[in-house]
Amino acid sequence: MTLIARLRIILNDVDPQPMRQIEVPLKLRLDRLHDVIQAAMGWTDAHLYEFRVGDAGWGVPDPDGFYDGPMPAKKTTLEKLLEETAARTIRYVYDFGDGWDHSIRIERVNEATPGVIYPRLLKATGACPPEDVGGAPGYEEFLEALADPDHGQHEDMVRWSGGSFDPEDAQIDKIVERFEQLAQKWAPRPRKPKATT
Repeated sequence: MTLIARLRIILNDVDPQPMRQIEVPLKLRLDRLHDVIQAAMGWTDAHLYEFRVGDAGWGVPDPDGFYDGPMPAKKTTLEKLLEETAARTIRYVYDFGDGWDHSIRIERVNEATPGVIYPRLLKATGACPPEDVGGAPGYEEFLEALADPDHGQHEDMVRWSGGSFDPEDAQIDKIVERFEQLAQKWAPRPRKPKATT
């Protein structure tokens, strides 16, 4: 029996506030949950991240061991994190420079639906801010410049954002496509038959 966690992910401190409701296997490693969140939010995985519950953190440890950083995300599953912490909400921080702070609420855990491929997107609202926009304050300034053709940085921001940016558009089709790519990447490979002599 495979158990599935339903998660509601909210990007804090921005307006309009992006929200994603997704389902993932409970036994998903945290480094893979990071990949799912990147795909769901539209981030590009260009920066470090950390999952946090209380004083504990999971992410990418310092390879040189110079500081006590997070525990390795690839050695912990969502199930193990929930068992060890009894948390119902997890913080996910992405890009320590811009400081994108997400709240992940565990809405429920139930059995997987037969025939459904996970991760699965249930609902999405709001666009993810562009990478390296300068955190929540930079995003607010970016939106102001886009909305006002007379703004001194309007043309620069239009060009920088690729010509069009809609803060209300979650780009659901792209999320579904990225989820399908992750599911294919993580699907068990068929075993090759042993050679007989």
